[in-house]
Amino acid sequence: MAKTKSTGGTKLGRDSQPKYLGIKLSEGEKTKIGSIIIRQRGTNVFPGKNVKRSGDDTIFALKEGVVRFTTKRKRGFDNSQRTIKIVNVE
Repeated sequence: MAKTKSTGGTKLGRDSQPKYLGIKLSEGEKTKIGSIIIRQRGTNVFPGKNVKRSGDDTIFALKEGVVRFTTKRKRGFDNSQRTIKIVNVE
């Protein structure tokens, strides 16, 4: 005999829609005003010159130009250091 009542279908198989995160414009590519450079959750990459971060941590361009990535050492409040990635539009 069956252990549970037959309710049809499986309880598995549910999945969420893909979020399409990641880098949308690589280094050296031209960008327009308002174009999305990076879609991310949390600040993996920080905004730099001529770039802003939106409410969902998406990084977008404020001016036309060329995308550039740099690294920088960031010091925390407890004097710990870490290397961060910064995206600029020049």
